[in-house]
Amino acid sequence: MAGLTAYKKKRNFKSTAEPSGKIKKGSRELKFVVQRHAASRLHYDFRLEMEGVLKSWAVPKGPSMNPADKRLAMMVEDHPYDYRTFEGTIPAGNYGAGEVEIWDEGTYEGLQKDPQKKDESVLLAELKSGSLKFILHGKKLKGEFALVKMKTADAENAWLLIKHNDEYAVASTYDAEKFTSKTSKVTKAALAKGTGKPAKGIRTAVKKKSLKQQKG
Repeated sequence: MAGLTAYKKKRNFKSTAEPSGKIKKGSRELKFVVQRHAASRLHYDFRLEMEGVLKSWAVPKGPSMNPADKRLAMMVEDHPYDYRTFEGTIPAGNYGAGEVEIWDEGTYEGLQKDPQKKDESVLLAELKSGSLKFILHGKKLKGEFALVKMKTADAENAWLLIKHNDEYAVASTYDAEKFTSKTSKVTKAALAKGTGKPAKGIRTAVKKKSLKQQKG
């Protein structure tokens, strides 16, 4: 059952610009967003619209377009639908303090179709069963994916985010960090905290900018 109680309990909306939000429906097409987040550790937040909220997973290494990768995805509390457009700074002292940016976004649909049921109903049943299959229509992430719940006793909220082997899949090494902006505030925040290892090209660009500022 969707709910924002846990989300609201963790946040003080007088000191963070994050949306307090309500449970509400979006457009006819279901939305997804992936947010890159430099908190205590650099990670990616993968969110799927369902039941008027965003079902959410923290993905430490980020999504991959290579089917050989099984990326750990820790399910966290539901987030408001309005959170899908959130970018900016979560101030120090707040839960998840750090910089947030949108890494990818778009619409999505269920892979499995049932003519007797709405797409969202099928997806919710799959979520409950621990095996969720869907198609992403994003700018970076495209095609078929699965979220599969791990069944080990000590992994209550642990899932695996896996790319299906379709026409969009790649066989080469996939590093989400290589698909970030060279002027990313999240990259700068992660480097300042020493919590992330951005792609070499990004790290070099930030270093050059820092040296230029020092010389100036």
